[in-house]
Amino acid sequence: MTNTFKIDWNEEEISNLEQALIRKGNTDFKEVGRASVRSIYTRSQKQGGTPVNTNELRMSAVYADDEMGYVKDYGPHVEYGHRTKNGGFVPGQYYLKVNVDAERPLYGQALKEELNK
Repeated sequence: MTNTFKIDWNEEEISNLEQALIRKGNTDFKEVGRASVRSIYTRSQKQGGTPVNTNELRMSAVYADDEMGYVKDYGPHVEYGHRTKNGGFVPGQYYLKVNVDAERPLYGQALKEELNK
């Protein structure tokens, strides 16, 4: 996959839950991760999930296994912002961050549920 964004789940509680689930069974942990990635992708396809000008960026969203990203080369510029030819700056829209932040509590809850099975 090209031009993907890597999002780390750095919170201590999430990390502890991940480690506990890995100890229980790596397959369970991977499936929770895959489900979260699918959820982020699904959210990206809904209105407001990805900025739409020509719809190319939204249509370039892809996911495979435990990765999700956008294959359009300008995706990072829309996410983080960019300079213009005349020296101006277009601020980032942080659409992927918003989708990941929306998924974060759901991911934590899914880890807890899987751990309690």
